[in-house]
Amino acid sequence: MPIKKYLAQYPPLLIKQVNERVQQNQLADFLLKRHPTPHTISNNDDLRDYVLAIKNQHMKKSTALSKVIFDSKLHVVHNALGLHSYVSRVQGGKLKSKNEIRIATVFKNTSDDFLKMIVVHELAHLKEKEHNKAFYRLCEHMLPSYHQLEFEMRLYLIQLELAGPIYS
Repeated sequence: MPIKKYLAQYPPLLIKQVNERVQQNQLADFLLKRHPTPHTISNNDDLRDYVLAIKNQHMKKSTALSKVIFDSKLHVVHNALGLHSYVSRVQGGKLKSKNEIRIATVFKNTSDDFLKMIVVHELAHLKEKEHNKAFYRLCEHMLPSYHQLEFEMRLYLIQLELAGPIYS
């Protein structure tokens, strides 16, 4: 069942409450009440602009991004909703490094809040590679409601897997 897959680290009482909403077909209504409209970013150029605006607001001095795209190869089955990669190559006797952010295409049709949460998560990896306290502090700095949005995004993934998309 997807509830355990997405909420394994959460308290049993919370999992029980989510399970009750699922059984009563109330999860979609809850999500739409909290996040009524989808974002309007439809292509990689718009996504790049969106990511760079957030980066420039919170992380001006961090390393540059060479690529920002929606990636259809990322899938929640492999626990990858977004991906930050750091690639080093030797080019003409010089070491060149590139930072890339790839966002799973499942977030093309979701709320702005969920997209922003994934973007903030991947941007935080520019400074903190591990999911440690410093990483989550940075996420909360950029997006104070980060943890609540991460939880609700997990609910969205449960909804998506059980009954399909809620945004058209």
